[in-house]
Amino acid sequence: MTAVLSAPTADTELLVDGMTCGACAARVERTLRKLGDVQASVNYATGRAAVTHGDTVSVDDLVAAIERAGYTARQPEPATRDDEAELAQDLELDGRRLQLVACAGLAVPVILLSMVPAIQFPYWQWTALGLTAPVVLWGALPFHRAALTNLRHGAATMDTLVSVGTLAAFLWSVYAMVFGTAGRPGLTHAFDLTLSPSRAPGQIYLEVAAGVTTFVLAGRYLEARARRRSGAALRGLLALAATDARLLVDGREHLVPAERLAVGDTFVVRPGEKVATDGVVVEGSCAVDTAAITGEPAPVDVAPGDDVIGGCVVLGGRLVVRATRVGADTQLARTAALVERAQTGKAAVQRLADRVCGEFVPVVFMLAAATWGFWAGSTAGAGTAFAAATAVLIVACPCALGLATPTALLVGTGRAAQLGVLVTGPAVLESTRRVDTIVLDKTGTVTTGEMNVTDVVPVDGEDRDEVLALAGALAATSTHPVAQAVARYAAEQAVDTTAEVREVVSLDGLGMQGDISGGEALLGRPRLLRERGIALPGALEGPLADAAASGRTTVALAWAGRARAVLVLSDTIRPTSAEAIAELRRLGLEPVLLTGDGEGAARAVAETVGITTVVADALPTDKVELVARLQSQGRVVAMVGDGINDAAALAQADLGIAMGTGTDIAMSAADITLVRADLTAAVDAIRISRRTLTVIKANLAWAFGYNVLALPIAAAGMLHPMLAGAAMAASSVLVVTNSLRLAGWRRRA
Repeated sequence: MTAVLSAPTADTELLVDGMTCGACAARVERTLRKLGDVQASVNYATGRAAVTHGDTVSVDDLVAAIERAGYTARQPEPATRDDEAELAQDLELDGRRLQLVACAGLAVPVILLSMVPAIQFPYWQWTALGLTAPVVLWGALPFHRAALTNLRHGAATMDTLVSVGTLAAFLWSVYAMVFGTAGRPGLTHAFDLTLSPSRAPGQIYLEVAAGVTTFVLAGRYLEARARRRSGAALRGLLALAATDARLLVDGREHLVPAERLAVGDTFVVRPGEKVATDGVVVEGSCAVDTAAITGEPAPVDVAPGDDVIGGCVVLGGRLVVRATRVGADTQLARTAALVERAQTGKAAVQRLADRVCGEFVPVVFMLAAATWGFWAGSTAGAGTAFAAATAVLIVACPCALGLATPTALLVGTGRAAQLGVLVTGPAVLESTRRVDTIVLDKTGTVTTGEMNVTDVVPVDGEDRDEVLALAGALAATSTHPVAQAVARYAAEQAVDTTAEVREVVSLDGLGMQGDISGGEALLGRPRLLRERGIALPGALEGPLADAAASGRTTVALAWAGRARAVLVLSDTIRPTSAEAIAELRRLGLEPVLLTGDGEGAARAVAETVGITTVVADALPTDKVELVARLQSQGRVVAMVGDGINDAAALAQADLGIAMGTGTDIAMSAADITLVRADLTAAVDAIRISRRTLTVIKANLAWAFGYNVLALPIAAAGMLHPMLAGAAMAASSVLVVTNSLRLAGWRRRA
């Protein structure tokens, strides 16, 4: 029964050492839940436990419980690059490799001597025994230690199966050589795929003991190396962080560690250097390479006022940046934290696999005992009974079952992060498979959310550049988005906007006014001019009507008491939106455009990008109601948005996707965050999530199928114990290798 947590609760993450299979993870979970006020999810592949506990259970209580179960635990350091920890992992991997090479060097002669009668000299079996002893007693020592620890705590895991199987094969061989007939000179030992009947202790299984130990060590080494590779995405993210910063103090640069920067500090970034932390450009302009963080291959041009992300590389020019986020608040640190959280959690299919692993080992021991009893009571003899029972123990190790889900999840979420897709948890994978409807916010999602001037219509007799210069000079004094768009467009058109503007007044909801060259200038809604008694010429009515019909924004310019021009603005559609929506349709999703803008603007955008269903004039509550209504119709809904007004709908949706350029509130409510400001990233998110889920299912199908087929064959005496060990190791390697294919996933061209 799941514990009901009492308020308040705390979330704690622990690193658990000593786990060797999914059964270990299941056991740690059960141990933690026995504390009462605890919910726990333990991931064998990452060695992490995510624990939610009430205030009656401390972190020390959690660690103590895990240690009582025979493992060790500690709280991890913050998500930072730790060269010493990486060196320790590399040394551990080197140690595993050396142990494997040594055991393989000893085991190969034993296997050859046992399999090839032509090279079996007198007393060859004693030579094989001498070579096997260090393999079983030293090479398999980690299995024996873990088995003893489990025995002290009344548990059994994969290590128990390996330890019992290899020791049994070794000790039986010693018994048969010392007390039976197997130690006599001239013993001939041929290798068969199946077991031969034998009542007397004249058969030895040294090749089983040495071979299985080596196979399992090889599997463990390959698993460890694969986990090291699968964590490369997260390590790569952490490695992007700059180590030093050029702090600017009183006009002079001081080289300091990047972690010493504080919000508000100003620092310099030179060509080829990394931006030390998130900030805003205050001086300089150049191209910045953001590919490693956003997944966007094209460099981005930045200028004063633009945001830059820590870890990006300046390609040319010198930037002066003011820090806006430091430490754990930076986008790079938050990205790493999201990836870690996603890799620590569990999908529903993994919980099933862990439950099976937890109950599987005791069942295997019972099946091995039954196999022994059956064959011992038959005419086949004690030797055959022993071999069949050993084959059952060895072939049943549930390594592949425990690795099936977490390795795919580890690699898939890491690869997604490299492409600018941050998945908050494994349960998201299940949602992407079932989604059939995707609701898209318009502003900031399908469009850039940035106003741009699309047309300037001067009154007859007025020069276009002159009216644009007047409008640009007045607009440059305002921070309103529409005014900034006008000022930016005037600058792009290279008109002279240096005219002196005095006595500027903002007219809320209408526009602005100021004095230019002795005449009063007005820039704002056409209604402003009418209220001031300034008539709009009939030639402007047509452009105004066209703009209103298409949902575009218009501002009128008047100077010295006369209307001079109308400027038309619109929100710019992202260049890739139409392509992304077409791809979403190919994935089986029906797009719906949802916006708070008017019907005309919404329809114009929808027609351009290929959306047929449009909901306009929607308030935040309307957005939530739309998602709920679609769900009540049996649809599984994904929602893509970027603003505060989208947060509730993102939370209501079956799958919430937030644009990384949006608000923190929207991102916290979403299941997936897109670092790239590009709707094609949503396509990538769904495709790689579905692909990861497919790999997980393939892994589980193999892992379950392997055990279902192998166990009856072994129990029937049709599988030699050494082949059982090879098959068990191969199944784990196959699962890990299949998962690693996700590291090469590519978006469609």
